[in-house]
Amino acid sequence: MTGPSLGAGLEGRAVIVTGAAGGIGGEAARLIAECGGIVWALDLPGERLDQFVANLPGAGHVALGMNLGDTETIEPTIRDLAASSEVPLWGVIHAAALLRRKDPADVTVDDWDAQVDVNLKGTFYLNRVVGDLLVDGGIGGRIVNFSSVAWMTGPMVGSDVYVATKGAVVSLTKGFARRLAEHGITANVIAPGQIDTAMQRVDNTEAWMSAAAAGAPMKRMGLPEEVANVAVFLVSDNASFVSGATINVSGASLMY
Repeated sequence: MTGPSLGAGLEGRAVIVTGAAGGIGGEAARLIAECGGIVWALDLPGERLDQFVANLPGAGHVALGMNLGDTETIEPTIRDLAASSEVPLWGVIHAAALLRRKDPADVTVDDWDAQVDVNLKGTFYLNRVVGDLLVDGGIGGRIVNFSSVAWMTGPMVGSDVYVATKGAVVSLTKGFARRLAEHGITANVIAPGQIDTAMQRVDNTEAWMSAAAAGAPMKRMGLPEEVANVAVFLVSDNASFVSGATINVSGASLMY
């Protein structure tokens, strides 16, 4: 007798994946599709997103091109998609984020607002509408948000505003976890460490990347699929009693 699959319970259910055309989001979307789930792939509109969705295994996946910084569009867009779909919404893996790496002295009002709008306000409004739809659906569901190990360790290399938003995501998720628990809906956070993604490389040199990998306990950076595996576990039936947790995926760079 074998144990349950990583994505147990996802077959025939829809999961929103934000940042779907990126590293971690892309791997999570691929895994969900391989498990028989339906992916509503949310990312900035364009050929990259459309091509990504076209290449997912299975059928019924949707490319949802939108900017999470336009927070007023989040609720009506998600509600319209849910209303037009014959597939029940089961949850969200919210991997999208915006990082503008700058020294605090150089941060502008626009830098601040752009990161807060995508990373914090966008998370709130996305979680709220998904939570409401899951309550109405009556079958339970899953919310998985993304923070960073820096929510606990503090910012490095000009990520002060980004990290401030990611610390707030941890607190925000706990609120949703508590309010939605009686409906069988879980809400959790993944806090990745140094993962080799496009965002990790924003304004970082190859020398910095190599030094960061060499300084890690495992002597390497994590891979997007190593984080995506955790995300898919959290939206599966396997994680039915895990809620309000912040899961550290950092290869022992952070321990608590």
